[in-house]
Formats: sequence, structure tokens, C-alpha cells
Amino acid sequence: MEPIVFEPLYMQRVWGGRELERQYGRRLPDGAPYGESWEIVDRDGEQSVARGGEFAGRTLHELWTEQRAEIFGDGLPDSGRFPLLIKVLDARDDLSIQVHPPEDRAAGLGGEPKSEMWYIAAADPGAKLYVGLKDGVTRGDFEKAVGEGTVAECVHAIEAKAGESIFIPSGRLHAIGAGLLIHEIQQNSDTTYRVFDWNRLGLDGKPRELHVGESLASIDFADFEPGMDPPEGTVIAECEHFRVEKLVLAAGESAGNREAGRFSIFSVAEGEVTCGSARFGKGDFFLLPRGGGKVRAEGDVVLLRTTLPG
Repeated sequence: MEPIVFEPLYMQRVWGGRELERQYGRRLPDGAPYGESWEIVDRDGEQSVARGGEFAGRTLHELWTEQRAEIFGDGLPDSGRFPLLIKVLDARDDLSIQVHPPEDRAAGLGGEPKSEMWYIAAADPGAKLYVGLKDGVTRGDFEKAVGEGTVAECVHAIEAKAGESIFIPSGRLHAIGAGLLIHEIQQNSDTTYRVFDWNRLGLDGKPRELHVGESLASIDFADFEPGMDPPEGTVIAECEHFRVEKLVLAAGESAGNREAGRFSIFSVAEGEVTCGSARFGKGDFFLLPRGGGKVRAEGDVVLLRTTLPG
């Protein structure tokens, strides 16, 4: 089967910019700041639609519910919706300091759990991620900082470089700093609790909503000063929800589905590849169905391959 390509959904964000246009040659809807491109999504309000090919015009939800075995494979989660959400994030300003609720607390807080991973596709010199707490910060220290508007002083900062990655489990305090272009693979969830937004105004000129109570109930207060994750072979992130591999190929080398009977989602971090009759360049995403052909490097290439574990 040929690879399936979906139309991206572009989201305006107060911290966004135009890197999707500059680095990936995307045509953005207008001149506003765009912070997110949702590449693979199956939610009530947001839906990926296939572009071209055999499944043109079909939604990801239709493919997942009506042709799951044919396209995605056997032994997959018995979920009503496709279980992953994949984005590109363009941060020209710091994102809010935030947290996603853990599995055991999400329902009680009225949200959905969300573990995710970040692959740094591009980074300005000195760009930072804010992840976890500084060593020794207690819950009492943190609550005091919330009241004083000094939360940033409690959060651990890491300088991030292109090609690196980090896993963000539910409950980990985090924020993406300015100057980063990131591929994000996550659970299919859109629950984010903001605890601090740098004392700024949103696109509507008003302070953005904070979720202090929900954040305090979700934060892992024993998560001190994590670092970027070293790869384990090709695997750069693995949890019960997804597996992400970084594949480095030379010209003429190829890769396919991790398992012949299961699908994969590929994103091109660097270089250019062909698959079937299609050609993909830097910043492109596509779903390779079960039984799909090989992805061939047309030069030096870096690919991310995302699969469901188990």
C-alpha cells in the first residue's frame, strides 16, 4: 500500500511564529503567529483528512474505525479513536509552565492523561527547555512562588540542541523555551494545566487562564533536574503508549515498518526520501500502512519512526 498523507491543521498561538513556513516551506493560512501544526489527530473537534491517493478525503477516524486491520494491523488497542496525536511546535516565545494530569488523577480533575516526547528539530543558540524542579524545591516553596509570580525560579532549565530528545511523562512540570522547533508525539489528549504564563497577555489582550489547583494536584514534586534522554539503539522514547525511533540513513539505504504486519508513522527530520510513488522532504509526515513498501533515502537522512508498542 502507498503511504497516506494527511492535511495539517494549523493553530495560532501567542508564542508561535513562522518557522513552519521558513524551514518547511509550508503555506500558512495568514500572517498570524502559528505555534502548532497538528499532523496526525483524531479528536471530536480536530480531524486529520487524507490528501490524495486511494483514501483522499477520508478522515483518520474513518480509517481507524472502518479499516483498522487492513491499514493499521492486528492486535492494536481497542480504542474508539486513534490513540496518538502528533504535532510540530514552533516556539518563538516561551510557552507557559504547565503540567498534564497523571493517569490516576486525570478523571478526578476532569481531564485526560497525557505523556509525550519531544524531538528537537531545530534550536537557536542557547534555547532552553524547562523541565522538572530545581533540586531541593519543595511543594511549599512552589506554592509560595505561585503566589509571588516567581514560578520560573523553581523550574529546572536545560539547553537543548537539534537532534536531542526528551520524554515528558504525565505529572512532569515543563515548558518549551523560545527558539525551538519540535516534533511532539503524545497520547491523544488535549488537557494542559497552566500554572504560570510569564505574567503576559494572550492574543486577545487578556491574561490567559491558569489552572493552579489542577496543576498542584498533578505535579510530581519528586521530579528533580531531569536531563535530555540518551538513545537506546535507535529508540529515543518508549512507554506503554508509543515507541519512537530515530533512524539515520545514508543515500540508498531504506527502512520500512518496524513490524511487517503493523503500520508506522514517519516524519522526516532531515533530508529527502521516497516511498512508493511519493517523495517526502524535511518536515513531512506520512503513515505507512501495514504491508507498505520501503522508505528510501535520497541522501543523508534522519527519520523518526513512531509505532504502538506491544
